[in-house]
Amino acid sequence: MAYHQQYQSLLSKGLYEIYSFTLFAELSQSSEVLSAVPGILLASVFGQELFLLHFHSADHVGVEGHYHWLLQLIVFVSLLAALAAMFLPASFTAVLVLSVSLVFQGCWFMNMGFMLWTREFVPKGCIMQSESSSDSMLGAVICESHEADFRARALANLQFSWILSGILIFTGFTCLKFAGKCSPRAQATEYEQLHILGNDVPITIDSFKRADP
Repeated sequence: MAYHQQYQSLLSKGLYEIYSFTLFAELSQSSEVLSAVPGILLASVFGQELFLLHFHSADHVGVEGHYHWLLQLIVFVSLLAALAAMFLPASFTAVLVLSVSLVFQGCWFMNMGFMLWTREFVPKGCIMQSESSSDSMLGAVICESHEADFRARALANLQFSWILSGILIFTGFTCLKFAGKCSPRAQATEYEQLHILGNDVPITIDSFKRADP
């Protein structure tokens, strides 16, 4: 068990190092050599995170395993969006899905912290068992009956849908707000271009008339 935790700790530290280098490569635009590095590193980070979660969730069963399985779905979507953004850097859809999945990950981590590690929020009919030692604490939520386990899994699915719906509603309102601010400027720019073209036509005609004897 100690070796298992040390291995997970090393993988987690490696992810933070890749995150740091990715941020540095994204902020420093002095060299074109690093232009493709952030996308590659970001995709590798989500791939390692998915592997780490799958490896970590192997010994989690019941309600806790269900929460970890839903988390793996979110990370998998983040991985696909990162790959799409890497191959299609100008795609707004890929970047938007990646941003939504990142926010979803953070919200789901916090939700798991409350539902699995806070006794007051443990689902009804389930109990949290913990083992304390000198350097670690392992916890698991165990349901007392099949009905309680089914109810806890259904609650997790509802929370998954509620959080996703809230994020999508917020994202939709934000996009509509910014779209409303950008649309008049885009229309004004098109009008200015048409106005300039309209002014250029008489000048061209006049020049032909003057050239004609």
